Amino acid sequence: MRCTISTLHDEYARQLERRHRAGTFFAGFCSISTWSSVLVLAVLLGAVSWQAGDTISWRFLTSYDSRNAENAGVLAGLLGSIWLIGLTALFCVPIGVGAAIYLEEYAKPTWFTRMIQLNISNLAGVPSIVYGILGFTAFVRMFGIAKEAYRLNLGFTTVNFTLPFGRSLLAGALTMTLLSLPVVIIAAQEALRAVPPSIRHAAYALGATRWQTIRHQVLPAALPGILTGVILAMSRALGETAPLAVVGAATYITFAPGKIDSLADLAANPGGLLQAPFDGFTVLPMQIYNWVMLPRAGFRQVTAAGIVVLLLVLFLMNGIAIFIRQRFQQKIRW
Repeated sequence: MRCTISTLHDEYARQLERRHRAGTFFAGFCSISTWSSVLVLAVLLGAVSWQAGDTISWRFLTSYDSRNAENAGVLAGLLGSIWLIGLTALFCVPIGVGAAIYLEEYAKPTWFTRMIQLNISNLAGVPSIVYGILGFTAFVRMFGIAKEAYRLNLGFTTVNFTLPFGRSLLAGALTMTLLSLPVVIIAAQEALRAVPPSIRHAAYALGATRWQTIRHQVLPAALPGILTGVILAMSRALGETAPLAVVGAATYITFAPGKIDSLADLAANPGGLLQAPFDGFTVLPMQIYNWVMLPRAGFRQVTAAGIVVLLLVLFLMNGIAIFIRQRFQQKIRW
């Protein structure tokens, strides 16, 4: 009997030791994988930053593009990207969060809602070029309707636009909205599902309506997760090139949307804010693509500098969004 117990104890000890070794090996493998990816990223960033050299300067950030590498700047692409992301978020966030709230809080689990969920999941994996073709058909050409020019008099300013929208900033923003909506909807749904049902039940028990429960309890608790989805969607939209190339974003342009590139221009022409969505535009990825295709050697440094600026804008945008998310997350008390 003692021999049997001793044998079982030794066998259990050997199995436990093997499990510890396997766990240590797996943890080491994960650590090596993580730091390897960080190392590769650091090498790439270092190489691009080194190649950019002294090209990044205040003149580079405040100058428009040029056929000469020495005079080329990134201002048009920088302002175009800011306008594009701003309009995309303006359209995408309310629609995406509203759709998620309806599907999670109001819609009944029928075959129709299940079909909608399946289509949303499928749309999240559709290549971006497909959204570009859809945006070109729906917003640039509006399915082939005759082009008409319109003038909207607002009293303090006049806005000129055409239907279809043509190769305008608004068409690009609507196309990026289609691209970003599935990611925002799925992330918002997951965030709403993560809110404990007991919070809803407690609110109902106190006499709150469904909308009051969603507005004051569910949405604040789900906001950090929703912001995570918005960050991912806007980051993807900021770096996309293929859909905007199809929609008609320019590769070479020497003006900002609405002709506003400084606070002085905004003060002198406030109506430019309303005209900007209907103007032509370019974005940082399109400018970088154009510089890569140019054969002159001087544009290699300009391309690297444009990549660094794009990464800095992306990091800054994500940093602000993460800061806001953390502030809201600290206020959650379950």
